[in-house]
Amino acid sequence: MFPIVRKCLSLAVLSLFMINNLVAQATTDTASITRQLDQLKGELGKNYAFALYKDGKTIYKKDNGEFNLKTQQPVNATSHWLTAALVMVLVQEGKLGLDDKVSTYLPIFSKHGKGYITVRHCLTHHTGIDGGKPFEKKKFKTLEEEVNHYASSREIKTNPGTEYYYSNTGFAIAARVLEIVSKKSFDRLMKEKLTSPLAMRATTFASDNYNDAPDPATGAKSTAFDLVNFLAMLLNQGTFNNKQILTKESVQTFLSLQAPATGMKNAPKHAEGFAYSHGAWIIQLNEKNEPESFTAPALSGTFPLIDVCRGYAFVLFTKDNAEDIKKETYMKIKQAVDSAIPSTTCN
Repeated sequence: MFPIVRKCLSLAVLSLFMINNLVAQATTDTASITRQLDQLKGELGKNYAFALYKDGKTIYKKDNGEFNLKTQQPVNATSHWLTAALVMVLVQEGKLGLDDKVSTYLPIFSKHGKGYITVRHCLTHHTGIDGGKPFEKKKFKTLEEEVNHYASSREIKTNPGTEYYYSNTGFAIAARVLEIVSKKSFDRLMKEKLTSPLAMRATTFASDNYNDAPDPATGAKSTAFDLVNFLAMLLNQGTFNNKQILTKESVQTFLSLQAPATGMKNAPKHAEGFAYSHGAWIIQLNEKNEPESFTAPALSGTFPLIDVCRGYAFVLFTKDNAEDIKKETYMKIKQAVDSAIPSTTCN
């Protein structure tokens, strides 16, 4: 029996060696990511935090201690993605439909000639409403007051659904629809339906000034740690910590192509050349014109990204020089992660 036992042990050792070798080959080269992030310090500034999620866990993180993964800051336009996701939750619950007319819930829009605007138009920058000057923000006490202003005082420049014009207007309108169908305030609904189930404890849309309306387009404050949870949910087809936040079908709809990269107006510099889904930019499309990676960057220096083909998500938070970070820098970071991830056939 001894020779047989010895042979079995030899085969077991060989099998273990082969498995370990395969695991080693499949390990993300985090040292390479560190080197390439260090090379970008001049572009990122000294205060930044970075986290990479893959295979069900955060496999790499880097920060400087003063500005870390739990440092909360405004995430500006990244708010679009969160607001659009909240809309999808209530669509999934049957409270409204993406192609419902906004005027079904807000009759004031029909009264002022904007009756054909849909919820989907609001999430894809296709309302046709004049968005005003870039980054212009007038203070309102409630979302109702703000949205009524858009309905009654803002000109409709093009037919809804015919032209992509980047603005924050649609997200406020969609959020007000959510308040109507849920009979709850937008910030309370966001906490109950999205941020609390995702354990995003440091994420809030509540205004610093209690007399101001919440801002569904640019008003969120969050952390890199929290946003990783949101991205993980999308990457895991709507599931987080064994909780179903969105169904697989809802995620597919949420991440579907809604606007090509051509013909866009008023798009921010760091997103020029990207297509668009619901609340987020599409960085890459495959040969079948299917989206592969998504982001919702902000001038505050927030860069969240998921790559559904390569199966990873990451979040970059920066503080210094945030408004000077160019699209090329963001793309260098994605390329650094792509090159460090074990070979995956995409495109």
